Amino acid sequence: MGLLLLLLLGLMLLWAATVAWTAWLLTHPPRRTIAWAISRGLPADPSQLPTPRRFSEWTFRTRGLDLPVWDVQGDDPAGPVVVMTYGWSDSRIGALRRLEAVAPVASRVIIWEQEGHGDPHDVPGLCRLGTREPDDLCALLDRIDDGGRGGVGVVLLGWSLGAGASIVAAAREGGRDGVRERIRAVIAEAPYRLAPTPARNVLRLRGMPWRATLMPAMALIGIAQRIAPNWGTRPDFDRAAHAARIACPLLVLHGTDDEVCPVEDGREIAAASPHARIVEIEGGRHNSLWTDERHRAQAEAAVRGFVEENAEGAERNAQSAEGNGGRDRGLGEGGI
Repeated sequence: MGLLLLLLLGLMLLWAATVAWTAWLLTHPPRRTIAWAISRGLPADPSQLPTPRRFSEWTFRTRGLDLPVWDVQGDDPAGPVVVMTYGWSDSRIGALRRLEAVAPVASRVIIWEQEGHGDPHDVPGLCRLGTREPDDLCALLDRIDDGGRGGVGVVLLGWSLGAGASIVAAAREGGRDGVRERIRAVIAEAPYRLAPTPARNVLRLRGMPWRATLMPAMALIGIAQRIAPNWGTRPDFDRAAHAARIACPLLVLHGTDDEVCPVEDGREIAAASPHARIVEIEGGRHNSLWTDERHRAQAEAAVRGFVEENAEGAERNAQSAEGNGGRDRGLGEGGI
């Protein structure tokens, strides 16, 4: 009996340690820093792309944090401002793969660094797993100035966690000077509905246990962050519910073989929105749409075409504003 009790205690301690480690891993994703990019021969900022891009850097304040931003000059002065929001364990560096898809049809491309990602010296903290990132994105949108061309508009482009943050931000109202009302379109790449779905698949792909530990770990995260223990499965987290409230066009871009965020989630999110359509890339995986040449052309065509399609009204409004005495202040000092 004593030996059985000892074994039971050992199992309980192992379970508790695994729960704690799972919670720590989910909130402390691997960081993709400049050193990470250099070690892999990848560009570390927009000026290092094959076609170098001019950009400025600035920060915006949200929840007591100063988050850094790349403000990249686009090729079309009449085009929209595209705001990129990446997913879990990515960084602004990961957004560079998508930059050439939108920069030719945008006036500016805003790429921001999230809490708990990028260089830890620049951005401390931990990943909030989609609970606070929409707030940060809204704070960024309230800081964006379109150079005096009030009709240019904003297009939100996010992937994975960033796709959900973009959907939630677009579903909200308000903001300084109606900035959020100027959202013309949303592009959600590889979105998911509920938080346990990608977390479970990340753990499974890493060979880590999840059946008895994931939901207790997410409850622990909720308690630590002072939100509901069941935060990740609540209806007010469900990205499909938020998509149903988006008033602008929504493009869902999803690989059919996505091993982290299943394509079924993307289909359900698209079906929930009255203004959505979905583009499925056959054989595409979670991280292959922009790295596999078989898929990149399809992804780029879908994204660029969608931005162009939804920029037409913005261009007309911008021309009207100029005709009424509007003044183009250009890129400026960070455009804020």
